[in-house]
Amino acid sequence: MSVRLKLTLSYAAFLLVAGALLLAVVYVYLLRYVPADTTAGPGPFFPGRYDLIRAFVPPAAWAMLFLLVLGLVGGWLLAGLMLAPLTRIQNATSKVANGSLAHRIELEGRNDEFRELADSFDVMLARLEAHDAEQRRFAANASHELRTPLAITQTLLDVARSDPDRDTDALVERLRIVNTRAIDLTEAMLMLSRSERRSFTREPVDLSLIAEEAAETLLPFAEKNGVAIEISGEVAPTVGSHTLLLQMVTNLLHNAVIHNLPAYGTVRAVTSVDVAFVALVVENTGEELSPQLVATLTEPFQRGTERIRSDHAGVGLGLAIVKSIVHAHDGILALSPRDGGGLRVTVRLPRDR
Repeated sequence: MSVRLKLTLSYAAFLLVAGALLLAVVYVYLLRYVPADTTAGPGPFFPGRYDLIRAFVPPAAWAMLFLLVLGLVGGWLLAGLMLAPLTRIQNATSKVANGSLAHRIELEGRNDEFRELADSFDVMLARLEAHDAEQRRFAANASHELRTPLAITQTLLDVARSDPDRDTDALVERLRIVNTRAIDLTEAMLMLSRSERRSFTREPVDLSLIAEEAAETLLPFAEKNGVAIEISGEVAPTVGSHTLLLQMVTNLLHNAVIHNLPAYGTVRAVTSVDVAFVALVVENTGEELSPQLVATLTEPFQRGTERIRSDHAGVGLGLAIVKSIVHAHDGILALSPRDGGGLRVTVRLPRDR
């Protein structure tokens, strides 16, 4: 049976039971004033119990029949009215199952349980639609980015095959560079996928030590390009994957070196602790950035202003990986233009108690 039919029968049964109890109470109340037979009364016309039964039962039966009809009809209408929001939610789920993520329930009326359920469903649909759009953009961008080195490789091979006097060493070097870029892109996408799945082991880590480790790794690259890296701050205990958090900080520092001044640039990383969070703030000198540009930097394959390090152009996934790692660790990522030029990135992660 459908839920509406079950509710209808339940309403009708409840109404019948309540009516029967009410009639029973009335009958018992009347019996208190009726003698067992007519001879016990004060006069010949005083009714006995048998007369009371004959007078009471037929109207009571008709009343019960009326209550049954009223319970079935009224229960059916009332159940339909109560279940109408569920019908709209069911229709919405059917449309979503057919691929229409843009549909919303938008249930009107007072703020009851059905309204809360519908609003929660709308919020879920909005998130699914945004995630689906993001995944589509990512797939399209990834296809484009992967196609580029493959197309370059194909072109180099075609030119080399048609040129009898080709320089083999130069061809091999160019193919090596293109292949390295394809490998870096693939590894970056695998890192992004891993962080989004949250398939990693959590352990206590110190964000300040991770920052020092990342800075030590990037120090030769920074010195080569005339950029100074400064690490300072407090011990910042948190819980997470040491490998992913190291990748996060390395990406931030590498990005800060890439997007810096042509000479005498600076990168500063400072850790701090408050009651519930630990924070890492990475700032770098550089060109003036607009808030509109900064808001797009964490999108996959989004590259900011022209970079001064053409030999480390990257694959456009550095900050996207940072964002994914931060969210996988239940943290908060904030980007803002730095006064005087450059970028300020703040990472807040839950503090380890």
